[in-house]
Amino acid sequence: MKRNATAVWEGSLKEGAGHLTTQSGILNNTQYSFKSRFEEGTGTNPEELVAAAHSGCFTMQLSAFITEGGFEIDSIETKCVINLEEGKIVSSSLVVNAKIKGISNETFQELVTKAEKNCPISKLLNTEISSEATLM
Repeated sequence: MKRNATAVWEGSLKEGAGHLTTQSGILNNTQYSFKSRFEEGTGTNPEELVAAAHSGCFTMQLSAFITEGGFEIDSIETKCVINLEEGKIVSSSLVVNAKIKGISNETFQELVTKAEKNCPISKLLNTEISSEATLM
């Protein structure tokens, strides 16, 4: 399986602007700029997209492990915060809130750690990855 996205940029870093388009078309000429990345401008930015990718990938991996364990999922919500410092992503923090029938907190935490280490985006990122999970 291969997936793709295309970025187009016009102009200088600070005054220019770009747009992103994904293979699926979900992002279609979606705006991004210096302001949307480093200030509070309109549009998306690469770090926000990495956060979306990591939270989505991790949540799917966690659901697979929970299902393999024979537990029933009511819901899993994962927020990912990407920390960019001095031009480098230095961490990805995952905060998980889940409702799972019949699972102990100990088993849940073990599966969260397993998903954190094994989702494809976690494996891609060469940075510190942490997670905080609450079973509700």
